[in-house]
Amino acid sequence: MTQSLAQKLAPHNIYLGVVAPGFVETEMVTHVLESEMGDTVRNQSPLGRVAKPEEVAYAVIFLAAEESKFSTGTIIDVNGASYLRG
Repeated sequence: MTQSLAQKLAPHNIYLGVVAPGFVETEMVTHVLESEMGDTVRNQSPLGRVAKPEEVAYAVIFLAAEESKFSTGTIIDVNGASYLRG
């Protein structure tokens, strides 16, 4: 959908990007990360951890910058290589 919308909206100077985070270390998931499942969740990434909120924010800041408009239609995965797009 992101790429289709980017193509459709480009003539109107509307640029579109999406951030697709994996598991993010927030208060909402503390109970999961501190449970028996915590290591399983962290080990989904070869980095052995989950994303920090500021790591997701950096991707959002990039897409919000005027200089990123030629990246229209992009999807930025912030998941520590826990899954890869093909």
